[in-house]
Amino acid sequence: MDIALLISITALLFLVIAAAEPLAARLSLPYSVILACLGILIGAGAIFFLRTDLTDALNPVAEAILALPIRSNVFLYVFLPTLLFQATLGMNVRRMFDDWVPILTLAVVAVVAATLMIGYALAWVSDLPLVVCLLVGSIVSTTDPSAVVGIFRSLSAPRRLSRIIEGESLLNDAAAIALFGLFMSFVMLGVPDPSFSQAFSQFPMLIGGGVITGLLVARMALLLMQWFSRYELAQLSVSVAVPYLAYVGAEQMFGASGVIAVVAAGLTLNLTGPGHLSPAFWTNLREEWDLLAHWAGALIFILAALLIPRLMGEVRPGDYALILVVILAAFVARALILFGLLPLLTLMRLSPRVERPYRVAILWGGLRGAVTLALALAVTESQSVPVETKRLVGILATGFTLFTLMVQGTTLRWVIGRLGLDRLSPLDAALSNQVIAVALQTVREEVATTAESYELTRETVRSEAKRFAERLDLAVARAESDDNTKILDRDRITLGLIALAAHEREAILTRFRERAISSRLSERILSDVDRLIEGARVGGRNGYQRAARRSLRYGGTFRFVAFLHNRLHIAGPMARMTADRFEALLAKRLIMRDLHGFIDNRIRRIHGRRVAELLHELLNRRVEAVETALEGLRLQYPGYAEELERRFIRRTALRLEEHEYNAMREDGLIGAELHMALMADIGRRRQKAEGRPALDLAMRKNELVRQFPLFADLDEGELKRLTRVLKTRYYNAGKVISRKDSPARSVFFVASGAVEQEIAGQTTRLGRGDMFGQMSVLTRKPRRAQITAITPTSLLELDELAFRRVLKRSKALRQAVRDSVSGKTKIEEAARLPELSLD
Repeated sequence: MDIALLISITALLFLVIAAAEPLAARLSLPYSVILACLGILIGAGAIFFLRTDLTDALNPVAEAILALPIRSNVFLYVFLPTLLFQATLGMNVRRMFDDWVPILTLAVVAVVAATLMIGYALAWVSDLPLVVCLLVGSIVSTTDPSAVVGIFRSLSAPRRLSRIIEGESLLNDAAAIALFGLFMSFVMLGVPDPSFSQAFSQFPMLIGGGVITGLLVARMALLLMQWFSRYELAQLSVSVAVPYLAYVGAEQMFGASGVIAVVAAGLTLNLTGPGHLSPAFWTNLREEWDLLAHWAGALIFILAALLIPRLMGEVRPGDYALILVVILAAFVARALILFGLLPLLTLMRLSPRVERPYRVAILWGGLRGAVTLALALAVTESQSVPVETKRLVGILATGFTLFTLMVQGTTLRWVIGRLGLDRLSPLDAALSNQVIAVALQTVREEVATTAESYELTRETVRSEAKRFAERLDLAVARAESDDNTKILDRDRITLGLIALAAHEREAILTRFRERAISSRLSERILSDVDRLIEGARVGGRNGYQRAARRSLRYGGTFRFVAFLHNRLHIAGPMARMTADRFEALLAKRLIMRDLHGFIDNRIRRIHGRRVAELLHELLNRRVEAVETALEGLRLQYPGYAEELERRFIRRTALRLEEHEYNAMREDGLIGAELHMALMADIGRRRQKAEGRPALDLAMRKNELVRQFPLFADLDEGELKRLTRVLKTRYYNAGKVISRKDSPARSVFFVASGAVEQEIAGQTTRLGRGDMFGQMSVLTRKPRRAQITAITPTSLLELDELAFRRVLKRSKALRQAVRDSVSGKTKIEEAARLPELSLD
């Protein structure tokens, strides 16, 4: 093909992409559906002009369009890695983990179920070999990320629904393409009835090899980007190479899943990149990939749609019945998972509840698109597949894709509307009247001030003021109507909490843009705030408080990190997690202190004084909980919080200094060369200020021991020996530290946090400075109490031999042990112990 003609067609395709978005908005149709329609029209038009006798003038263009190098490898190796990588970079991974069970169920179990259901249904109603039917099932069982993500982002769908759908469409490609590869190999080898044990035995290698490849590529790319930290274009160029190296490396070098490799690389960069790359670069990186994915998604849809007239050109009447069978089997399989398996997992407490309207929307939102057509095209291109098999696979896959796009895609907005997922709740609708009234009052004051400042014509101002007053009076009348005055305080509190959390979210984003907090830290805190919003929506005040308490826990990875520290004596992960917690708590404390003003200035005007006072109280509880957690860390690691605060002040000073230089440059007070030199100097100092001070867990233990009154009378040498034998243990809230009747081999001292001690049905709480397990060790009897951490807790553990040695040298410790004994029998038993009778 002539290069000039190819470039011209490519440029025209970009014009089509540009026109598709406003056309989709005008017609209220999904962008992906419009792209598919335009691609079909272009392909059908090219075939028509090539075959018609009306004119030959457009034959060269038609021939060029039909001769475009559209191959399955182009879709799978060029476009798919871009779409997958951008989706993983753009998702909130931590929030995705909240729904990982339904996402994986839909992405893996539903794909396997759909493949089997479609395969056996086709085999039952047709003469096709079972392996061909299963191949068709694997091709059409994958939802297309470019279709699904684009449509759900354009609709007013709830965030959780979008998150589940996006996660499923992203991850199910791996399972579907892996199944496709297995069944394709059986078809090419002529195996009519494959062995499932043989087929699925290759899955661990496909998945494991892909994960390892993606992790390695992402880690190497991150290292390169850190080396090129001063050259942003070089960093962006490295990021472009990541998905392709991961995909090709996994597929060609290790025989693993390239899709899994790209997803693993994107998730790795998503989780680790913000902590190692500058916030400004991370923002630019995402913007670059948003643009690349927009182009890739649009091109893959148009080019795939160009194939549809060609693939459907040999359709026969009997093929429509087979397409209908595929559609029905796919829906039945998906419905069984959504309305059978997911509720069962919820009853077994293995999955969070997915509401019924969400499941209906997910059922209807399983769109197919370019990936399905690319896999079908791969079959039609193979020389080892029989001709009739290629024809049927192409027709069934294309027909099913057309149904999902033209029927499901065009009606998805209507379905979501019928389910009520895009409408305001009655409470929000009633509240909106009051919000409008308050906003218009503020606008009236600002407009009056503006008119006075600019000395506008009095008649103009008077006529516009009259017009505005009419709208304001109408808004006030609606706000004071019976429907609005009946809003319960409980509902107002819920809405106030949602607004408060939303403002907290904006404050975090502002601090991130100002570089006051790092990107990694901001994403973590934003995830906590998103949970506050959803908690308030679902559970009101109690849901908000539960989410607030959850945000102060160490999280699921804490158990693994604590195991590394407590059992294997690997302190690095625990030090990083503790430093992250330190920094997050400091940032939360600073941000939450500013929220009281928002309650007084904004929420009070809409919801009233009583609601505002209650919100102040709830916010004060959160601040108090954060202060308590922070104080516990301060006691363990004195001085570290001050180092972080100094770092925060330095970064704030650099931001203000940068703002001043930019203002001087805009005002013409300094030239471009001087401004560039000043910015370079700020960049060098900012690079030094970005680094977080290291936290040494072992070094702080010596200072912590000196603060315990129990060891106050030990000399310097004995304190050092004690520090060496003490072991630090970390326990999350709810963790059982020791069980009743377990053997006693050590004594524990509470360094921070709190534990609950249950003896004979009676419960007592122990806090910082308290000890437990001492009498069981001294009497050599099994423990009589069960000890459970009720907050994230740090303990100092002393084995039996060391405890007896310290007990002999410390009068204060002996007295503390005596004071801890209650009950006549226990007191007499303690008096007979030789370690306690030294005084």
